[in-house]
Amino acid sequence: MDEQAALSLVGGAVSGAGDDCAVVDDLVATTDMLHETSDFPDGTTRYTAGWRAVGASLSDVAAMGAEATAALAVYAAPSFEDSELESFLAGCLDVCAAVNAEYVGGDLDGHQEFTVSTTAFGRSDDPVYRSGATPGDAVCVTGTFGRSGAALRLFDRGDTERANELFRFEPRVATGRALESHASAMMDSSDGLARSLHQLAAASDCGMSVSYDTVPIDPAVDRLADSPDDERELAVHFGEDFELVCTIPEASLSTAIDVAPTKVTRIGTVTDEGIRMNGVPLPDRGFTHG
Repeated sequence: MDEQAALSLVGGAVSGAGDDCAVVDDLVATTDMLHETSDFPDGTTRYTAGWRAVGASLSDVAAMGAEATAALAVYAAPSFEDSELESFLAGCLDVCAAVNAEYVGGDLDGHQEFTVSTTAFGRSDDPVYRSGATPGDAVCVTGTFGRSGAALRLFDRGDTERANELFRFEPRVATGRALESHASAMMDSSDGLARSLHQLAAASDCGMSVSYDTVPIDPAVDRLADSPDDERELAVHFGEDFELVCTIPEASLSTAIDVAPTKVTRIGTVTDEGIRMNGVPLPDRGFTHG
């Protein structure tokens, strides 16, 4: 069973599954797990690991248009080293401070591989789900894409200082809050832009038509991609950029763009069916855990 099949199984058994966070009354909650072999390349500092792990869960809170309130992390490693644990906690604290949330602790455990499990909470009276897109809505994204893919290239080349900088993203909590009253559907792009478009469309029972030329690509990708095809792979399919992908009714688009503290870019339009980029079917391919 692959990851997508496993997620389908969970969705069939858990009625509230399927969005970036679970919603209980006005509380939103999410949990994530990251492993050294699949999520933290050689050269990733413990500070970056703490920032990125907690940031991944805070990004889910952002995708619901919620106010982030608190986060916790489980730190598991073969041994506990003072400097590593202190750096990890500093990363957790700093990413929470960046979005006005509180880091409230977690748990420690011995494990054969450095592993982090994180949980984040937020509040919203009117969360944005993945299921509200309507044909004619604008398809929009925040920030730039390809940042994490570019970081991986830098880790491979030994430029760990710059790679760690790119790996530390700011969760789009403030922008999610600004878009809450405007977006009809929203999620984060942790699995990649292409897969996010497929997931939004499936949840909303619609299609999407987007243009690659309008996708905002991170400047680091231009410097590190080997070819135009490689650039597109990093920007569209690699994933792990933790931007927001959303749909916004035309009547609200200009206001939404104006009020968002992060740049919001329109890349296409919601259609009746099919996921197309530049008129060609877009493969449902993205980041896979494990």
